[in-house]
Amino acid sequence: MMEQVRIFDTSLRDGEQAPGFSMSEDAKLRVARALAALKVDVIEAGFAAASPGDARSIVRIAEEVEGPVICSLARATDGDIRAAGAALANARRKRIHVFLGTSPIHREAKLELTRAQVLEKIRASVALAREHADDVEFSAEDAIRTERDFLVEALSVAAASGATTLNVPDTVGYTTPDEIYELFRHLSVHVDRPREVVFSAHCHDDLGMAVANSLAAVRGGARQVECAVNGIGERAGNCALEDVVMALRTRADLFGVSTGIDTTKILAASRTLAQVTNSPPPRNKSIVGANAFAHESGIHQHGILKNRETYEIMKPEDIGLATDGIVLGKHSGRHALVARAKGLGFALEGETLDRAFATFKEVADEVGIVDTARLMAILAGSGREGRQSFWSLRKIDIRSPVSAKAWPVARVELEHGERGRVTDLASAPGALDAAFAAVSQIMGVPARVDKLELQYIAADAGERASDGQGANVLIEIVLEVEGELFSGRARARDILPCCLAAYIDAAANAEAVRRLRDTPPKRAEAA
Repeated sequence: MMEQVRIFDTSLRDGEQAPGFSMSEDAKLRVARALAALKVDVIEAGFAAASPGDARSIVRIAEEVEGPVICSLARATDGDIRAAGAALANARRKRIHVFLGTSPIHREAKLELTRAQVLEKIRASVALAREHADDVEFSAEDAIRTERDFLVEALSVAAASGATTLNVPDTVGYTTPDEIYELFRHLSVHVDRPREVVFSAHCHDDLGMAVANSLAAVRGGARQVECAVNGIGERAGNCALEDVVMALRTRADLFGVSTGIDTTKILAASRTLAQVTNSPPPRNKSIVGANAFAHESGIHQHGILKNRETYEIMKPEDIGLATDGIVLGKHSGRHALVARAKGLGFALEGETLDRAFATFKEVADEVGIVDTARLMAILAGSGREGRQSFWSLRKIDIRSPVSAKAWPVARVELEHGERGRVTDLASAPGALDAAFAAVSQIMGVPARVDKLELQYIAADAGERASDGQGANVLIEIVLEVEGELFSGRARARDILPCCLAAYIDAAANAEAVRRLRDTPPKRAEAA
């Protein structure tokens, strides 16, 4: 059997303390539950001494989350360690994580301690932590820039004092894969420790090598990797959990180790974190980015349709994603169009295919991604004008509440190619929610907003207004309709109309899929 590498998740500590990723107590508990479902080995729930809120979050997670070891960070001080012990008192499995700087710059500039004084603080703090928890981790902060002989001595003292995990952090993201591999090999030989004491790697991404360095540390003997979902963390972030886990799984032939992670829960954990922090990963982020399993190039799509392994080294199902990976856009070829049309119940061949493909390319040049609703219009033979059979926004008016207890009212007017103009009213706690509700009432598509992303795009010089200003707003939205997710996007000058246009686009996709299920098209009527 393969040796197992522990996955120590620090999304709620190192990740949460980074600017832009602060979380409420409820949000931290929600993420902790997602991490437990993911089956991480250790959840670093926070830094108990940092604030009363952080301490309360650790207490709640310790009491309500089962499965992983629950951990609190602590400086090498009595107050921090006792605060961590108190916060973890009700945890079924608990760990206190003590850290102290060991590099020359930390000893001299920050701590103002000699080598001997640092060793004594390590000895005393680890011993005190053992009074509060049987599982104690010691981190030699800035280990990579610490003199090698002193690092060996510091870690040996920590192990002798009762530390069960010895963490060797690249605190400033300075090292390289070759360097950290050799360091862990050296420490494995020279640090005096009981056999059961585990070496851990904690790598930051300042030079973009956190994942590579963590994997090199595993090859060098580390049997715990400290990481964060979506790679969040101080400055450029931490080693991304999803990256290191899937690398160890996909290249088990090279690394020869495994993890206890349920990889089918990776995407759910990523989305949960993105929702509570309002910070989705970039589209091109490995494993969990929107493009990680997406293919628009015709050459790639052809290969994927023949055999997914031509361009995918992992299955999307492995991370909990259900998709065929085919994105229809201007780079797509005939094979992808034929395959998607077949899935919608249309057979394309000969002149029918030629006409549909030509129209498809025109629409793709205009709108970028051709969604289900637009594709249905093309396949039904209505081409570019097919969109007229769907809804478009004509007008939106918001009536402000007359009292503090009242809700705003949205009056929305939509236009439909067959039904003409339709108007409806809705009220909700927020103006945007009210407008969305009015759209849903008109279209007959009850939906919940799962995600909404906004980009402010500066206009070109030729598009600017007379005062020199001007910009476009790009909205991408995901709606949940009857348990399924549908995407929409829009670009406009003003935020509110743009949000509604994107909402209508996503709802139209849901409507098209529902219509297809209710009345499947006849193959003979294709395009």
